[in-house]
Amino acid sequence: MATTLVASVTPTEHDHSRSGSEDENRGAEAEEESGAPAALLQPQTGPAAPGTHSRLSRLPLARIKALMKTDPDVSLASQESVFIIAKATELFVEMIAKDALVYAQQGKRKTLQRKDLDNAIEAIDEFAFLEGTLD
Repeated sequence: MATTLVASVTPTEHDHSRSGSEDENRGAEAEEESGAPAALLQPQTGPAAPGTHSRLSRLPLARIKALMKTDPDVSLASQESVFIIAKATELFVEMIAKDALVYAQQGKRKTLQRKDLDNAIEAIDEFAFLEGTLD
């Protein structure tokens, strides 16, 4: 006759050197408790997850969609196109801010000023289309 021994392991008794990451451990514990595979209990991420675009963007997607619709040539904007515009905008702002930060640091400042943006726009060819926009 076989006997079954069930032992619970407290976090202080758990040997982390022999097991996977903490997230894997949580997934295994959740699977044991519910009986469902851990993959079904974890929140979905990536392009296949529904509604994840808003979590991956720092900018408000509804506002970007509204701005896109102010163009008379745009009547409908898909969720994917709004997300792509949001990511492109984020990357553009990040790039120009980093370039302007160089000029702020040359002036021994941590705060970006308008003159730093002007300097970055004048010095970098990629920003030539912005010349005169801050005037």
